[in-house]
Amino acid sequence: MTAEERQHRIEAHVQKVEFASLEELSRQVGASVSTIRRDLNILEAAGTIRRTHGGARLTIPKTDEFAFSARDAHQLDEKEAIGKLCASLIQPNQTVVLDGGTTVFHVAKHLQEKRLQIVTNSLPVANLFASAQHAEVILTGGVIYPRLGVLVGPLAVKTFKEIHADVAILSAGGITLDGLTNSHALLIDIQRAMMDSAGRVVFCLDHTKWDRKSVAFLCDLDGLDAIVTDSAAPPAVVESFRDRGLEVLVVGEPVIDRKPDLGMGKSPSLLEAAVPVYEETPPRVSATGPIAAEPAYVESPTTVNVATWD
Repeated sequence: MTAEERQHRIEAHVQKVEFASLEELSRQVGASVSTIRRDLNILEAAGTIRRTHGGARLTIPKTDEFAFSARDAHQLDEKEAIGKLCASLIQPNQTVVLDGGTTVFHVAKHLQEKRLQIVTNSLPVANLFASAQHAEVILTGGVIYPRLGVLVGPLAVKTFKEIHADVAILSAGGITLDGLTNSHALLIDIQRAMMDSAGRVVFCLDHTKWDRKSVAFLCDLDGLDAIVTDSAAPPAVVESFRDRGLEVLVVGEPVIDRKPDLGMGKSPSLLEAAVPVYEETPPRVSATGPIAAEPAYVESPTTVNVATWD
């Protein structure tokens, strides 16, 4: 691959995801991180992308009104770390609901290579999976809310009322011991429908959301199973939530230190779990294209220190 071809691929990938880390770009084009840095310097000089700490992003958001890019720029490193941790707990062949939050977008980025069924009302998330080889994406109907890049309204809510998912991964504007709140009241009905549709409910919240109330009440703490957060989350506040029986997963925190007693009916299986192993069979093929095969499920007797939502 020539330098010009490599830079074109880097530019195309950043256009698609709007932000990419050095490591992510290195994997995308098969070049060293030092080579990626040189390529980014060239692309930045050309005005195509903008270098940031640890990666690159679009110079100009895709639309003037599209606030998604502006919101995504806040706590970017924390969101990326949360996304990577949360995605690592999603197992192959699961049905996963993803909302339109910017932190959840970073979860989606790390799910692209997994065999999953994704259900979302987020246009950026749906676009992210447009070329994914392993994921099937269901995009809700509804009315486009341009500022957030999501579909809202009765049609969007109806989609989630008619499905069952293994895990719902959502974001919120704030969390206190009284519950979760969101800054966009228009999203409350659809987020509640997402939560009702799933066997596990997980919220991805960076440290700025803790001990904070936003405009619209979403749910109390009984409505969720786990929170994934970054290492800057205030330890005393995190412990107060754990004392209430809520599982809180912190980036960089050893699995062995997490409490096994979750105290909630829909809790994820964590700690010393006998992790199921999915032996995937090749997809069957019909005249109209591939048909996803039912996984041959074999339960591994091996006990390992790993956290999963299964």
